[in-house]
Amino acid sequence: MPYEIKKVFASLPQVERGVSKILGGDPKGNNFLYTNGKCVVIRNADNPAIADIYTEHAHQVVVAKYAPSGFYIASGDVSGKLRIWDTTQKEHLLKYEYQPFAGKIKDLAWTEDSKRIAVVGEGREKFGAVFLWDSGSSVGEITGHNKVINSVDIKQTRPYRLATGSDDNCAAFFEGPPFKFKFTLSDHTRFVNCVRFSPDGNRFATASADGQIFIYDGKTGEKVCALGGGKAHDGGIYAISWSPDSSQLLSASGDKTAKIWDVGANSVVNTFNMGSNVLDQQLGCLWQKDHLLTISLSGYINYLDKNNPNKPLRVIKGHSKSIQCLTVHKNGGKSYIYSGSNDGHINYWDSDTGENDGFSGKGHTNQVSRMAVDEMDQLVTCSMDDTVRYTNLSKRDYSGQDAVKMDVQPKCLAVGPGGYTVVLCIGQIVLMKDKKKCFAIDDLGYEPEAVAVHPGGGTVAVGGTDGNVRLYSIQGTSLKSDDKSLEAKGPVTDLAYSHDGAFLAVCDANKVVTVFSVTDGYAEHNVFYGHHAKIVCIAWSPDNEHFASGGMDMMVYVWTVGDPETRVKIPEHWPSKKLVYALSQKLAAAVLWNIISKSQMTSLIGNG
Repeated sequence: MPYEIKKVFASLPQVERGVSKILGGDPKGNNFLYTNGKCVVIRNADNPAIADIYTEHAHQVVVAKYAPSGFYIASGDVSGKLRIWDTTQKEHLLKYEYQPFAGKIKDLAWTEDSKRIAVVGEGREKFGAVFLWDSGSSVGEITGHNKVINSVDIKQTRPYRLATGSDDNCAAFFEGPPFKFKFTLSDHTRFVNCVRFSPDGNRFATASADGQIFIYDGKTGEKVCALGGGKAHDGGIYAISWSPDSSQLLSASGDKTAKIWDVGANSVVNTFNMGSNVLDQQLGCLWQKDHLLTISLSGYINYLDKNNPNKPLRVIKGHSKSIQCLTVHKNGGKSYIYSGSNDGHINYWDSDTGENDGFSGKGHTNQVSRMAVDEMDQLVTCSMDDTVRYTNLSKRDYSGQDAVKMDVQPKCLAVGPGGYTVVLCIGQIVLMKDKKKCFAIDDLGYEPEAVAVHPGGGTVAVGGTDGNVRLYSIQGTSLKSDDKSLEAKGPVTDLAYSHDGAFLAVCDANKVVTVFSVTDGYAEHNVFYGHHAKIVCIAWSPDNEHFASGGMDMMVYVWTVGDPETRVKIPEHWPSKKLVYALSQKLAAAVLWNIISKSQMTSLIGNG
């Protein structure tokens, strides 16, 4: 069973209120890139569903930028590590790694020949460095600031010039190479968030939390003007980006607007009103060919429309926090993936195109721990906000009456035929029928961790942290113990019945999967070893002959029920949180959808 990655459903940028978010652009204008957690996300500007993920950083990545040649990307993280890696190969091989200073890298810039890199941030001894990309040898010093440097840029024409912006309310101008401090620009009254040279090198702009944008001569550093005469925006400005022809400037602000400026005429060309919610604050922007992109505090990526400033051409949605659970479901002939994250957000994805959106209305307010689709085509979810919600998948909006409050925090659920839902809360099992609680078992004597309902209904399997799986029977509106328990090899982390109900697979914290034969009175059928760390999720294929397990060892294994030695090992880059097997009609192959903890979804095909 060979495999290949079929699709990557990328996360949104990881954003923080009051902090600018850098969008990098491919010099050819085809791609843009940003960071989330330890990942760099590369997306196609024309079709953002085409995405690639770089996952080799050991710490949270803050900034990533293409080299002007387009062959390499440099990315910097919170530990001060700068990695330079290849863009032409799928493997993204590492070319060089440097530690210019100890502390968070906040921005970086390349010279136009792709030979020198400037890096700035929160260093302990210094706030910046400039060096040769292939040897790390210094080509100047970044001095002149006494606080964290937020932004850096290098003039893309000779003679080279370098500009920086800092929390000390100043920008600084450098000549080189070797780059030497020339003078300080003290026009701003608040933090300088962004500095950018125009592509032709004739001008550079600085943007600040004081709502002002100043334009300077690119060669001499002399002030030319303040855009708008005084304040350019009513709120702090977090990012600016020049048009490819250097005549216009795009700005993104905390006042929930983005603006296009005609720099020569010192006038506003367009004002884009992004909304009235605090999540509509604009933290980043990029002018890439004909695309005008901004990033909202919600993490959403907006494609601005010059002809209709009040409505973006499109909005790219998704998750910006880690995904905790998912399920798959066919709706109107299409296969959809439903995913829930640790901020309470639920998204649905078209499994063919990657197009996605969230539900409308007010939903969960805390981590979504588990989800399943019942026979009424309702998405049943439980959350750390102590509720179980039933959401109609044809309407895809939350309604208040479909939220059921639990007495204790729920952590897992399973649905069965007849309108039944079994919810595991801390120290409690709750049976629900038709959206109402009808029975609860307290004083269990063990802590329940995972639950599954037999596809034929009637039997409920509950896995506990004591390493046992206990069987219960649904009798009308009550749940009765069968006084039968199955022994796993360690604390149970997840369990699942095969779709035909013939097998029950149980995974545990001791890195073992045990499969029990239901038809043989739950006799142990086979034991599967292979993971090197705790297994956290399990899912069956539609053919009932294979199942997949995902673990904290960042591995996904696809197993054959009848032969523990026949397996496919899929090395992943993130600890798996939840797996679902789905059937791809188009490829007539088993498709493994893997949810991982850094908000990416990767689908993998097994042609077996």
